[in-house]
Amino acid sequence: MSAALIPSSIPCLNTPTLHRLANGLTIIAEQIPVDAVNLSLWLPVGSAVESDTINGMAHFLEHMVFKGTPQLVSGEFERLIEERGAVTNAATSQDYTHYFITTAPQDFAELAPLQMDVVLNASIPEAAFERERLVVLEEIRRSEDNPRRRTFQRAIETAFERLPYRRSVLGPAAVVNQLTPQQMRTFHHTWYQPSGMTAVAVGNLPVDTLIQTVIDGVQQPTDGARLHPCPQDQPGVEPAFREIVRQEWVDDSLQQARLVMVWRVPGLQQQSQTYALDVLASILGHGRTARLIQDLREHQQLVSSISASNMSHVAQGVFYIAAQLPTEHLATVETAIAQQIRRLQAESVSTTEINRVRTQVVNRFVFGNETPSDRANLYGYYHALMGELESALDYPAQIQALTAADLQTAAQTYLSPDAYGVVIVRPQPA
Repeated sequence: MSAALIPSSIPCLNTPTLHRLANGLTIIAEQIPVDAVNLSLWLPVGSAVESDTINGMAHFLEHMVFKGTPQLVSGEFERLIEERGAVTNAATSQDYTHYFITTAPQDFAELAPLQMDVVLNASIPEAAFERERLVVLEEIRRSEDNPRRRTFQRAIETAFERLPYRRSVLGPAAVVNQLTPQQMRTFHHTWYQPSGMTAVAVGNLPVDTLIQTVIDGVQQPTDGARLHPCPQDQPGVEPAFREIVRQEWVDDSLQQARLVMVWRVPGLQQQSQTYALDVLASILGHGRTARLIQDLREHQQLVSSISASNMSHVAQGVFYIAAQLPTEHLATVETAIAQQIRRLQAESVSTTEINRVRTQVVNRFVFGNETPSDRANLYGYYHALMGELESALDYPAQIQALTAADLQTAAQTYLSPDAYGVVIVRPQPA
């Protein structure tokens, strides 16, 4: 076992302690003066590790984790949580699955081991599997009936031709209908091991108490060996678009058209390249003074809404601009967005804009670190996906260090106004 404080170069707002067990489990703990404790369990397993034949398994398993263990019958975990006024939930993405529980400090020692038990020792009984399959299929149906989600899925399928990020996290109904309990047990046994897990405990208890409570909730091997290390191979990145790749759809549920433009950009495996793209997304589409919002919504009134984001998956990211607008403005708005990209490439970003983004980033970091769950999410996400915490805690400093030249170089390197993916979804013509 080993324990270490994060280096002092990290902002003093955060002082987490890392503790690694012989079985490979990483525990991150921090005491903060908020009268609650959050335990977050992070596993670097999501839809990206699935084959096409089991697409949707990671999300389906997230549901089944709560259906009992050899020690807890189905429903007992939720009953014990509710009796103490605690809360629990989970989420699955392309790159991770995340489970959490928030309790009062006096209940943490009793409830935290139960959270560890349901995640590590899920029974996956057949009768519950069949019942929960219907719940998952209904979730898929609702997602497919949601215009926003349909548009996003079409855009992601345009952004990636072969990387697994192009698939839905929920999976297609036809595949989920064919999954078996034994397939899920095998998937669980492969991925849900202490060696691949990050357990984060943050709240108003001493760090030693937080760490020991997590240790009490997981069985350690007697020989000190790592348990079933999770495979971490990531697929190679896809090349940047060489031309404009256009996809168009008609959706009779829409009142206004949707326009999405996407570029393939670096992901977390090249994190140093993502900071400038985060700032460019803010300059273009975050807040009322952002360029696209000012130009296309406030001044020209061509769009109802427009936003920009830099989505950093592990293997590769997507720079994503989305607008809702009248159909007759589609061509004008696409051209205007391309012109804004050209401007970023040709002109230095003003000091005023850079300072605005710097202030936003620092304030979001401070405001997003106030609660135990905020901090547990920050630590768990970065450690699970990158194996360290410095990248999370040093993020404001990295943003502060960016210059106008850095932003211009990133725009020139990754955001071509002449080569991108574009998805247009039109309402049914009257």
